[in-house]
Amino acid sequence: MSSYIPVVVLVALAAATAWAFQKRSRTALRALAAGNLIIGAAFGALLVLAGTGNGTSGYTLLAANPSPNGWAAMIGAAVAVAGSSIGAAIAVAYTGSAALAAISEKPETFGRAMVIVGLAEGIAIYGLVIAVALLGHA
Repeated sequence: MSSYIPVVVLVALAAATAWAFQKRSRTALRALAAGNLIIGAAFGALLVLAGTGNGTSGYTLLAANPSPNGWAAMIGAAVAVAGSSIGAAIAVAYTGSAALAAISEKPETFGRAMVIVGLAEGIAIYGLVIAVALLGHA
């Protein structure tokens, strides 16, 4: 039963987010911001606890390679994938909307517009490659 607690918390946060954006009141948005700060603080505390462990008791972050410095490679890989995915999402949002605007005015620009959108999506692939390289050297 305890393994379902994170799922319940995520569903509750998603519902609270939807409610806050629907209400658009300052109180709802402040509550949402406070919840995000609490989750960020909890994540930071978990990172500190994971980094201070000696790897001899409990679970290790890298089961295949339980070296004391393996957690740093895992965090680095997570940051690489998260950062590149966020960057790719922002790039695709801008290039995709510009591509749609260009295609609506000149339909023959479809090929060139999709190449630009694909190049923006390549940023996420670069982050994944870096993550695989980091985990390979851990």
